[in-house]
Amino acid sequence: MKKLITKKVGLGLIGLFIGVTLTGFRYDFFEIAKQIEIYNSIFKEINMGYVDKTNPAQLMENGVKHMLTELDPYTIYSTEQDVQNARIYRSGVYVGIGAKMRVIEKKLFIEEPFKGLSADKAGLKAGDEIIKINNLRLSESFEQAKLLLNGKNKSSVLITYKRDNKEKQVELIREEKKQKAVPLYQMLENNVGYIALDKFSRSASREVESALKFLLIDEAEGLILDLRNNPGGLLQEAVKIVNLFVAKNQLVVTTRSNIEQYNNQFITQKQPVSEDIPLVVLINERSASASEIVAGALQDLDRAVIVGSRSFGKGLVQQPKPLPYGAQLKITISRYFTPSGRCIQALNYSQRTKNGEAQKRNESDYKAFETKNGRIVYDGGGVMPDIKTEPKADFDLINGLKKENLFFLFATDYCRKSSLEKWENYVLEDSVFKSFKEFCLQNNFSLGTKTEKYLNRAYSYSLEEGLKNINSSLIEVKSSLRKEKILALEASKEKIMNHLSEEIVKNIFYKEGLYQFSLVNNKGIQSAKSLLEDPKEYYSILK
Repeated sequence: MKKLITKKVGLGLIGLFIGVTLTGFRYDFFEIAKQIEIYNSIFKEINMGYVDKTNPAQLMENGVKHMLTELDPYTIYSTEQDVQNARIYRSGVYVGIGAKMRVIEKKLFIEEPFKGLSADKAGLKAGDEIIKINNLRLSESFEQAKLLLNGKNKSSVLITYKRDNKEKQVELIREEKKQKAVPLYQMLENNVGYIALDKFSRSASREVESALKFLLIDEAEGLILDLRNNPGGLLQEAVKIVNLFVAKNQLVVTTRSNIEQYNNQFITQKQPVSEDIPLVVLINERSASASEIVAGALQDLDRAVIVGSRSFGKGLVQQPKPLPYGAQLKITISRYFTPSGRCIQALNYSQRTKNGEAQKRNESDYKAFETKNGRIVYDGGGVMPDIKTEPKADFDLINGLKKENLFFLFATDYCRKSSLEKWENYVLEDSVFKSFKEFCLQNNFSLGTKTEKYLNRAYSYSLEEGLKNINSSLIEVKSSLRKEKILALEASKEKIMNHLSEEIVKNIFYKEGLYQFSLVNNKGIQSAKSLLEDPKEYYSILK
């Protein structure tokens, strides 16, 4: 059996080499063949002679993933199941129990039940922990159990979940749901239209166009396009969305590579739906990739005012390459450049620090470019908004709190005790902020500083090595660090309260309620709306 496995792997790698030569790859073919032969031999010897039983598939997968860590985080190997999940995401069609899930420390939680679907109708709430799916406990086989949530439309699945330390069981029917790229479009006061775009799926441009035409018929005199928290997607959809607002034959984005066939220019192909409507694009630090293409192009062409915080900074383009047995390699093939010629990639993965971290360019090294009207814009670190609504210190801290799931965990606990019946006029009390602050400190949240990282490491070593005097001194330093954390939370109180309010409203009133709450209360939307209500200020920014 081992001989059969290694033979298949060897043939697969030889096939890879043949594929490389056929595409005229630019590296030394002898060196590639040599390294493949060495890898084959190592893999064979380990699987045939190691003292303990080996798992060839796991060894190969780990080896491939480790190799890819030398590149960038977007060049990834995907299993057949991963490929299927990505295909579902792009199509926008979902079949499952009707809930968005969140993984926290190898535990699976309901993050958001979809209103009116199976999980919601069965009474599942955000924060419920899924502990068993059919007869398979997640503690025994986490990844395999997760897969059981999805299945054929109208099929049933038995869920055991935990809430308030009590286990409950419910049978759910898997349902099909079309996940819209545009979850909301609406006319606001003073004839300002609003379109929220969640992702760049295959239907994204079609949905934005439909929403735009509806709002124009409703006599919209200005438009907000909300790309916040949009991670991107299909590049062609980004080009089509820009085309809704700019003339035919306009350059939107250029891709450049060391491989000639990946050098492309993407130009608008149609007449726009509206070339004149005043446009504001909202972005934040989670607006990435295709979102940045849209925001960057509209900024360079002086077609929109960009409002919010600096975008993520992903200026790399990937292309999927099919592999045997349904697997896939998504590989970075080029960088993209906005119409002014800037690349907004924030991190340089080919140059790393001593700790192996990708280098980030200093702002002083950013290069200046000119928009169509001669305004100065910069490369190197995401799209910088024309109007900033969130200081960097704020979103760094808030990003950390999000990554540690503290907003989510606090809100789910708070909502179980809350009697809130309406989102209208909802204002979070100071006592809730105080409770959240204590919650963060109890969970030892991280400021994300190198000081804290190395302090924690030194403290652990001092315990292991029994250095009592040093340990006592470090405890005093940790006490000082705690005070710094309190000051950081206090300094970002307003932003934290806003994020907490939104998490609580979503928890109780679903995504639909959150959108309505945000239209009234979100500072970014209000800033964009105020700008569109002041044409003189709007056009002065674009000059």
